[in-house]
Amino acid sequence: MVTAPGSLEALRRHNRLRVLEAVQRRGATSRVEIVRATGLSRTTVSSLVSELLAEQLLTEQVERPTASGSPGGGRPPTLVTLNPHGGGVVGVHLGHDSVRVVVTDLACAVLAEAQHAWDVDAHLSDALDYAARTALDLVAQVGLGIDRVLGAGVAVSTPVRVCAPASAPRSVLTGWDDVNIAEELHARLGLPVHLGNDANLGAMAEWTFGAGRQVDDFIYVMLSDGVGAGLVLGGHLYEGAAGMAGELGHVVVTPDGFVCRCGNRGCLETVAGAGPLVAAMSHSRGADLTLDDVVALCRDGDPGARRVVEDAGRAVGRALAGVCTVLDPRLVVVGGKTAPAGEPLLAGIRAVLARRLSPSINQAVRVVSGELGSRAEVLGAVALVTRSTPGHVLLHG
Repeated sequence: MVTAPGSLEALRRHNRLRVLEAVQRRGATSRVEIVRATGLSRTTVSSLVSELLAEQLLTEQVERPTASGSPGGGRPPTLVTLNPHGGGVVGVHLGHDSVRVVVTDLACAVLAEAQHAWDVDAHLSDALDYAARTALDLVAQVGLGIDRVLGAGVAVSTPVRVCAPASAPRSVLTGWDDVNIAEELHARLGLPVHLGNDANLGAMAEWTFGAGRQVDDFIYVMLSDGVGAGLVLGGHLYEGAAGMAGELGHVVVTPDGFVCRCGNRGCLETVAGAGPLVAAMSHSRGADLTLDDVVALCRDGDPGARRVVEDAGRAVGRALAGVCTVLDPRLVVVGGKTAPAGEPLLAGIRAVLARRLSPSINQAVRVVSGELGSRAEVLGAVALVTRSTPGHVLLHG
């Protein structure tokens, strides 16, 4: 069988990403270690490393000898590492009511950023137009050529089915089921596009850069317009058989409660999502109240806001209790728009977990706020590109 030239080129691009991923994961590393990590031949690795050095995506450094000298007494090996200034990554977060776009260097440091309020649920195509246009503008603003951008990562507020990457993710959001977001953005940007659920990517970001560093078993809870969770188990992001793991917002916590948009009654989202928190305060604070207002009131010590937020935390605790009993995590990291409310929210979660978990599990699990704030999900989208996580790469161009 004759292999098409396009297939050979696609294979080479894929192998380039494998080499870059190996270097990103290990830091300064030798060519021999890259061979071991990727399974590629020495000749292929040598060729790709030379190519990436010439393009300044990688840079070389000589390993400093130890006090006892280099192994075997010979020359210390030359190591390669990512050149943070050699290229960039685009990150996009498509929330329910806004679009955030960032451009980072290869060390994931943010170089430029833009955010715009948008009814993404109702106007997805327009939101994609804005995201692509803004990404190209930001890339130009920081002086990068588009050919130096490794790819675009996209965090979406809907489940992503990793078992069927060619199809659009199934969603409870009207108008999303027939849209292949990766394909649409690739057509607009001409870049490899990587897609993931925003709560999962928030977990990845906190694991890589934030409160979950060096913790291999933790739960990330995203409290925003909706409620989601990302699970890191055994040092891997766990998405479930069909990419649906972590749908904490649709765990029933009040069986006789309000009907949820998913069709069930009393889901956590109907209690701890942005809408319920705002509604609980709007009768006394006015119809123009927003979630940011509720969070600000809580931080200022308003008794009503603190009670509403703590009650939401208790509902989150009820949803988490069974999950923690089954998974035995070391850490619960709370992020999303509601997380800046701080201690009343965390106290509500901790109180319920203390009551519902066995003492051995409860003493082992800590509940903390995320460290990355509102950037967590978009930084997770960036990390998705640099890590090239299996199962997420929906389009390689």
